[in-house]
Amino acid sequence: MIERTLVVIKPDGVERCLSGRILARFEDAGLKIVGLKMVHVDKVVAMKHYTEDLAKRRGVHVRNMMVDFISSAPVVAAVLEGVGAVEVVRKITGDTEPRVAAPGTIRGDFSHVSYKYADSRKAPVKNIIHASSSVEDAKSEVALWFGKGEVFSYRSVHDVHVL
Repeated sequence: MIERTLVVIKPDGVERCLSGRILARFEDAGLKIVGLKMVHVDKVVAMKHYTEDLAKRRGVHVRNMMVDFISSAPVVAAVLEGVGAVEVVRKITGDTEPRVAAPGTIRGDFSHVSYKYADSRKAPVKNIIHASSSVEDAKSEVALWFGKGEVFSYRSVHDVHVL
């Protein structure tokens, strides 16, 4: 199935000038960028992005750190489209804990911090990128981050190879 998914290059990825290199990896894999923007996320959107579910799973303090971090500086948000896009993007992105992310993944190549280290510093894990975790999450996240007229449909060379 053709899917759409959200990717957010977090402040650490933007500040390290990795946005172009990261987006190129997705295009190289045959995914199509159908929405793209740089934004400074306000706390209201950040709280909607990092839902109550995160607070239940990881603790309110973790959610608050993530909200503060993602709203601390500009981010690059993208909607990617392709066959099984959610799963493909998650594979390219790598494990959420950079310490165990495989070499060749975005997190494995550009970060190395562990949850334990971040926790010891009472800091968020700077893991470069957010990627929707499921098709359902992707739909709600794309709707949160992108309004009408900000996501496009068009044909690309990849459509020839997919159809």
